[in-house]
Amino acid sequence: MPEGDHVSQPQQFDAVLAVLKDITARSAFYRTKFDGIDLSAISTWDGFRQLPFTEKADLRDAYPLGLQAVPDADVVRIHSSSGTTGTPVVIPYTRQDVDDWAEMFARCYEMAGVTDLDRVHITPGYGLWTAGIGFQAGAERLGAMVIPMGPGNTDKQIQMMIDIKSTVLCATSSYALLLAEEIDKRGVGDKIHLRKAIIGSERWGSKMRRRIAKELGVQLYDIYGLTEVYGPGIGVSCDYECGMHYWDDFVYFEIVDSVTGELVPEGERGELVITTLRKQGAPLIRYRTHDLTRFVPGECACGSRFPRIDTIMGRTDDMVKVKGVNIFPAQIDEVLREVEGASSEFQIMIDHLDGRDVMTVFFETTLGAHAEGIEAAVRQKCKDRIGITIVAKAVGIGDLPRSEKKTPRVFDNRY
Repeated sequence: MPEGDHVSQPQQFDAVLAVLKDITARSAFYRTKFDGIDLSAISTWDGFRQLPFTEKADLRDAYPLGLQAVPDADVVRIHSSSGTTGTPVVIPYTRQDVDDWAEMFARCYEMAGVTDLDRVHITPGYGLWTAGIGFQAGAERLGAMVIPMGPGNTDKQIQMMIDIKSTVLCATSSYALLLAEEIDKRGVGDKIHLRKAIIGSERWGSKMRRRIAKELGVQLYDIYGLTEVYGPGIGVSCDYECGMHYWDDFVYFEIVDSVTGELVPEGERGELVITTLRKQGAPLIRYRTHDLTRFVPGECACGSRFPRIDTIMGRTDDMVKVKGVNIFPAQIDEVLREVEGASSEFQIMIDHLDGRDVMTVFFETTLGAHAEGIEAAVRQKCKDRIGITIVAKAVGIGDLPRSEKKTPRVFDNRY
């Protein structure tokens, strides 16, 4: 079981108060954001929850180093979001931040049953992105052998898996699926020694999970994190696959209604909000992640005392509105899960034709499946479950594109 102690609500509140005590002295960003607010008067959780949220737009406006809360001499590294949807967010790290992140990541590996005898094959990217170096630092902290492949060159990836006898795969779900399919095509499954796969970066459904697990012969684990809050490694699923344990001695989680900003009832789904408890380089107070999840109540069968959130179902900014209906890609995933013969991969194409919106769902089907029957079933379930009439298009396995990073699901051509 991972080292570290689950902390009580009073202990978390003391940690939050310690962060607030000097945040305006350390951080020009929060000195401006909390201008006019007496932080010393906060004495209850309700008082803390009156503080304004920190938004992604705030972080972008602080580009390049407006979030830095320590002197330059204390910054040992920066990481950055991709900036594909706007100005990138740059996050400075101190030595303690780097060490804390490695410690959390090592706990994730331990939770997944990885040991210092494993050989950890890392495919996520290196550089400004947090993924590759996070997977590496955690594995090194644990004492495992690291194979720092990075993305791409699938031929070499598979050859190294065979030659080095990699036992743990770290990847996005999209690239794990691509590797599984390529290993199957080459007929080298009997030469692969993988036993576990730790998957992060994007939401993935149960059908994709089953395909990857079966074709690679591994047990799968979801890992959670985001660039603004260290990176991947702040939470992970366990053997029982019933949510993700998160390290509440490093981060405080709230789940709020994405419209009202108020806390949702225990166990209900909402938007995850994170406050960092130890971060020095760029501490965050009530940061809206846009990730949709819920707290999983009760104790986990694995015995860990660390609390759990459910698997991320999507993001508030993934939502598209078609014919007045709010649609999340996760809903299509749920529909396909219930249709016999439909596989895990899909794409949503939205067009405005002849004065009306048209939503087409392309989805892969298993070998030998009857396309017309499956299309009819998908159309009906979308009508029943989501309340929208779609155009369903069945395609063969492998016809939709694969990605080494995150696979785009929605293409909105109306604008």
